Amino acid sequence: MLLGLPGPSGPLDATIRPPGSKSETNRALVCAALASGTSRLEGALRADDTEAMVDCLRALGVEVDWSGPVRSPTLTVRGTGGRPAATGQPLDARLSGTTSRFLAPVAALGPSEVTVTGAEGLLARPMGDLVDALRSLGAGVDELGAPGHLPLRLGGRPVRGGTTVLPGHTSSQFLSGLLLVGPVLPDGLQVRVETPLVSLPYVELTLDVMRRFGAVVHGSPEDGWQVEPGGYEAQDLVIEADASAASYFMAAPLLAGGRVRVEGVGAATRQGDAAFADLLGSMGARVDQGPDWTEVHDAGVLRGIDVDLRDSSDVAQTLAVVASVAAGVTRVRGIGFIRAKETDRVGAVVRELGRVGIRAVEEPDGFAVTGGVPHAARIRTYGDHRMAMSFALLSLRVPGIVLEDPACVDKTYPRFFDDLAAVIGAGGSAGSSAP
Repeated sequence: MLLGLPGPSGPLDATIRPPGSKSETNRALVCAALASGTSRLEGALRADDTEAMVDCLRALGVEVDWSGPVRSPTLTVRGTGGRPAATGQPLDARLSGTTSRFLAPVAALGPSEVTVTGAEGLLARPMGDLVDALRSLGAGVDELGAPGHLPLRLGGRPVRGGTTVLPGHTSSQFLSGLLLVGPVLPDGLQVRVETPLVSLPYVELTLDVMRRFGAVVHGSPEDGWQVEPGGYEAQDLVIEADASAASYFMAAPLLAGGRVRVEGVGAATRQGDAAFADLLGSMGARVDQGPDWTEVHDAGVLRGIDVDLRDSSDVAQTLAVVASVAAGVTRVRGIGFIRAKETDRVGAVVRELGRVGIRAVEEPDGFAVTGGVPHAARIRTYGDHRMAMSFALLSLRVPGIVLEDPACVDKTYPRFFDDLAAVIGAGGSAGSSAP
C-alpha cells in the first residue's frame, strides 16, 4: 500500500491534542491488573500496542473493558491482587515490545505455564537480558525459538523475588518489566544495572506510575532499586497525551512555516520525550510552554545541533527530518541501541534521507545529517510506525512524498494521517477531543 501526501497551502495555524501516552497506558495497565480493586484509566491510548496489552492481560484472567470515545477512551481494569490466573491461551504481544517485556515477568508469577510470543518482527528483538534476570530470580523460562528471543514459556515455578542484575544499555524495558512486578513478589525485589542505562526517563515514568498505585520503591541508577513487597491498590488515573506523538506536530511548523499549539504536553509532562521542544528551541524555533501545552513557531533559519538522545531516542527520527532542512550538520549521539527497535532506525534514517537527496551518515552510536533541500521520493517505512510518521513531515516542505506501508502507524497512532491532514487544513483545532 502506498500513500501520497498532500502539502499545506500556506503556513500552519493549528491546535491539536495527540492521543494518550502509549508508555503510560501500558504501564498503568500492568499496575492496575496486579492491583487489588478496580481501576479506571481515562484518556488511554487505543492502538495496536495497547490492544495487544489488553488482550494479553485477558489471557491472564484479568477483566479489562474499553468504553467512551475512540480517540480518548477509558479502560476499566479489575485487578487480580497480584495473582493473575492463566487461561491457557498464549500471550500474543503482536509487535509490542512493552507488552512482551512487561508481561514476561507477570507470566512468571503463577503456577501455570504461559507462552509469550508475538509477530515476526517482535521475535527478532532481543529478550536475553530479561530471560537471564528472571532465571536468576528462580523463574522457570524455556526458550522455544532462537536463544534470547521470543517465544518463551514461563511459569510453573512462581517467582518469590530477591536480587538480580541487568545490563542497562540494551533496553530500559527489561528493567521496567522487572520493577513492575516487584510489589507483588513475596520477597520484594532488588535490581541494579551493571552498564550505563539508556532511556532513563522511561524508567522514571515506570516508577512514577508504580508509586501512584501505592508501590514503595527506593534507589537510583547508580545504586540500583529496591521494591518493597506489599502490592498495588486500585487507582483512577488520567493518562497524559503522548509526548512522542506530540513531536511530529511540534516539528511541523519548522517545515511548513506558521505555528502549531500542542495540548496535553508541556513543561509539567512526566515523559522524557517532552524535551523535544527544548531541542527545537536550540535549533532556532520559537517555543512557548505552559504546564500542559507547547506552542512552536517557525522562526526563520534553523541551525544544526549536536545532541545525545540516549534518554529520548523515540524522537531521533523526527529530529533527523527537521535536521534535513536546517543549516549545517546535526549530530545525534547515544542511540546505537535503536538499531534493535522495530527496524534498524539508524540505518533506515540514513537510507531514506539519502533517497530525498539529503546527506546523512551512520556513526557508531547515531547519525549525522547535513541540511539541504530535500526532493520528492518514495519513502520506505520498514514497517516502523516512527519512520512513517516522521518522514511524512517532509510532505510539508516537498510536494510528491509517497510513503510505503503507511498503515504501520496503527501500532501507536491509528489516526495520525487524519490528524496531520487536519493540522495542514486547520484554522482551528484537531485531535483526540473528537469522538
